[in-house]
This record gives sequence, C-alpha cells and structure tokens, in this order.
Amino acid sequence: MKKVCIFMGTVSTLFTPAFSGPVITYGEQSYVQLNYYFQIWGQYRSFRYSKDSGSLWDIFFRRNRLNLSGQYNDRIGFYFQVDAPFEGQVNKFTGERTPSKLDVLDAYVSIDPIAESDAVHFIIGKFKQTLTRENLEACLEPLTIDRGEVLPYTPFGPSRDIGGAIWGNLFNGKFQYRFMISKGRTESVTPKSSLRFTTRVHVSLLDPETDYGYKGTYLGTRKVLTLGAGFDYQPDVAYANYPARSEPKNYKGWTVDAFFEYPTSTGVYTLSGAYIRYDVGDAININPDPTLPISSQLKGYYIKGGYLYPKKIGFGFLQPFFRYERDNYGLKSGFYSNKQYSAGFNYYINGQSLKITFQADRIKYDKEDPTNFALQNYTQYTLGFQMLF
Repeated sequence: MKKVCIFMGTVSTLFTPAFSGPVITYGEQSYVQLNYYFQIWGQYRSFRYSKDSGSLWDIFFRRNRLNLSGQYNDRIGFYFQVDAPFEGQVNKFTGERTPSKLDVLDAYVSIDPIAESDAVHFIIGKFKQTLTRENLEACLEPLTIDRGEVLPYTPFGPSRDIGGAIWGNLFNGKFQYRFMISKGRTESVTPKSSLRFTTRVHVSLLDPETDYGYKGTYLGTRKVLTLGAGFDYQPDVAYANYPARSEPKNYKGWTVDAFFEYPTSTGVYTLSGAYIRYDVGDAININPDPTLPISSQLKGYYIKGGYLYPKKIGFGFLQPFFRYERDNYGLKSGFYSNKQYSAGFNYYINGQSLKITFQADRIKYDKEDPTNFALQNYTQYTLGFQMLF
C-alpha cells in the first residue's frame, strides 16, 4: 500500500493540469481567466470520401478554442467558450473541406444558492447536455483520442443545448443528481413546440466524482468506481408521416454506464463502458421529414480501457488504450450499423496540458453500401497533438 501512495503522489505532481492562462481580478471576489485550447490532427483514411475510393492524407484542427471563465461573486460564476472545430478536415461524405467558422460552444452562468454547500447548483445558458457519461467527459482530458463519433451524442442538441439545470452532490459526494430542461428539437417540422427533459444520477463507490463534467482518465490521482444512469425525453419531435402531417412521435433516450480507475504500484488501470439507446418510434423508417437524424433510432454500446505505465519513458509517460464500439442503427436498409475497433496510446509530456496521441481505427459495417465508400469497411490512423494553456 505504501508503494501505491508514493505512485499516486508522484503522478499527481507531474500531471497537475496547467490550465494557467492569465487572470484579471477586480473587487474582492471577482475575476476573469483566459485560456487557449489547441488540438491538431494528422490523419490517414483508406478512402477519400463517399464517391472516391482513393486514400486520403489530411491535417486539420480538431479543436481550436478560446475560453473565458470566472466569478462575479462567491455565488455566481460564468463560462464562455468559442471554437472552430474540424477546420480544414475533408468531410467523408461530401469530400468538401470544413471551412473556418467560429462557434459559440458554451455560454452559461452557474449559481450556488447555498453558501459552502455542494447539495444544490444551478446552470443557465448553453452548456453540455447531461444524458451520457462520454459526452460529459472532458474532450481535453479523454482516455482515447476522442469520444465516439455518434453514439455519445443525442439526436437533438447533441452535445450542448440551451436551457437550465439543477444538480448537486449528496452523502459526502457519493450520490450525484441532475435535472435539465432545454430546447431539444425546435425545428418547424415538429408536430408541436415542446421542451426537453433530461435526468441523470450516479453513485460513486470509491472516491467521489463531484464535478458536473467527468474525465476519461484521472491519471492515477483518484480511485474511482462510478455507476450512472440517465433518461432523456421530449414529446412531439417528429411526424412518422411528414407529408400527411400525421402520426406524431415522441423522443426517448436512456443510458447506463460504469467507470473504473485504480492506481497501483504497477501502474494505473482504467476501464469504462456504457449502453445507450435513442428512440423516436421508428419514424425514420416510415416517411419522416428530411432533417430527422438517422441516429434518432440508434442503440449501441462501447467499452474502453487503458494502462498508464508508472515510470517515465524518455521525457513523458506512456498510456496504451483500446476502445470497442457497437452501433445498431434501426434502418430498414441495413446500412450504417457497424463495429469499431480502436487502439493507440497517449504520451504525456506534461499531463493533458501537453501530449501526443496516436490511434488506429478499423470500422466494419454489417452491410456495406456499394454506392458509398463512406459506408464500406475502412481503416483510419490519427496522430494528434494537444496543448492547453
């Protein structure tokens, strides 16, 4: 046990996040902090895009973010973030490069109504949708190179949504609850205007996870075993028969997940997984509006794991990882359903603040589309560099 404690202490020191941008203070309790987050990827893909079977070499910004956060006073905080994601990436379906476009990713106010209490918090604005664990895992502190491509994101307001949430931690942080009301699907093609309701809970059996967001790995600084579940609902999101404006359908989504990470004298072991299901009453297979996402009738699961070697190799720490994902799209055509096999490693120069990641992916479709190379089996290799300031 003594060795474990020494290892945890060493890793904690080396992997302390350096999110240390400049801070401006004003008054006794108020401040603003500026941060810059940068991810650039080099990628090989065994097809160019849906109509071209030739291989592709690509370089693009995965994330390119500027962040302002701070406190108005001891009870009210704020968070504002802009991003130009995927800039320069060749889209695998259209073959077009993603243009440079700056989007407001987050813009919210956080309120702590009870002083020195973690039991009740409020969030108002645009912020992360609270259903799936992997969406809530920090994309700048993941285990693999990124989250899943589709499965972790809900069909409507997939990663972020606009609304409000109440959440908190009870029983010394062992139990966390969340309840969110947001816009969801608001297009004019819906049968009625309605709100979206999402709830999530988790139980921490070892060290508590008390933040609103999770991490894909804590790099040996905690012993974690957390079990979570969530439910998502919005009525009247689509017509099954859109031309006739008939057969309105409701949206339901749910998930169960588990996360385990344990530091030992031989290294840090990480394992997590989730089952996720989205359902809009099979509207996608009848005659829906053309903007209804194909993920509106999707179920699947993933499992991922990693091992952080306890000693430096060169000037950093090595963490091999793997991920397997199974996606079942409920389409009558049989297309899109696939299995994804991924493996790679993180090389931490200064924790998540400065790292290199490599990941190899093999995607195998249950039924290949002979007219679309993006829906045929393919291989992909990605080399990523990340700097957080």
